[in-house]
Amino acid sequence: MILDIVLAVLGAAALGLGASARVVKQYEQGLVFRFGRVRPALRGPGLTLVVPVVDRLKKVNLQIVTLPIPAQDGITRDNVTVRVDAVVYFKVADPVKAVVTIEDYRFAVLQVAQTSLRSIIGKSELDDLLSNRERLNQGLELMIDNPALSWGVEIDRVEIKDVALPEGMKRSMSRQAEAERERRARVITADGELQASKKLSEAAAQMAATPAALQLRLLQTIVEVAAEKNSTLVLPFPVELLRFLERASEQITRQEPGQAPPPEPPVDEQRSVPPGPRASAERLPG
Repeated sequence: MILDIVLAVLGAAALGLGASARVVKQYEQGLVFRFGRVRPALRGPGLTLVVPVVDRLKKVNLQIVTLPIPAQDGITRDNVTVRVDAVVYFKVADPVKAVVTIEDYRFAVLQVAQTSLRSIIGKSELDDLLSNRERLNQGLELMIDNPALSWGVEIDRVEIKDVALPEGMKRSMSRQAEAERERRARVITADGELQASKKLSEAAAQMAATPAALQLRLLQTIVEVAAEKNSTLVLPFPVELLRFLERASEQITRQEPGQAPPPEPPVDEQRSVPPGPRASAERLPG
């Protein structure tokens, strides 16, 4: 009889212990509701006991949550239709507020993130969305963090993932980039020609000072052409003859139009008449 009572007591104690024992994981914290009221003391990780039927344990995850924001369609400040999606990283900083103040803090953070993302799209230009995302991420994080602090939620960071553009806008940007690259190529080519012209001018001045250098350059060019296996025929032409022809052409162009050419030397028209029958006839008497 006594043994049965002891066994019954032990069994009841085991059942009570099993009903009151709870395990809280390392990344969690437990809130105890006693008759519906939150106890101020939080239960840390490990084994904890609650009063059966009286207490109810609510576990809150303290890990960082990755929450993707669905793609949002919007019109930028410069009237371009875009589709932007992002991701939010947050964690629970105050378990009591996260459970008591708001019904579902995950859903609330998602809704605030969507509205904030639409607002950022409307306030920004297309160039900012494509190239200045760091500043937009900071602004979006600030907009989401303001209401989330009163819910016991801390926003770790917000990142804009992708910006989808219409096909027509993509083609326009491609043509613009191609035109910009072509402009840069032309500027670089013109700059190279300018530098080359300066060097050629200096080389021409140096060769003009030393005429023998031009002859050496001509011989070097002939050697370079003859080194290759080709059928090129090279005819060296004296530079002095070219200079003579150039001076002659300059003298011709300097003459005034209509100027008569220099007179030819006079020709002696008197011709000696050899002695003949006429002379003998004059000797005859009349």
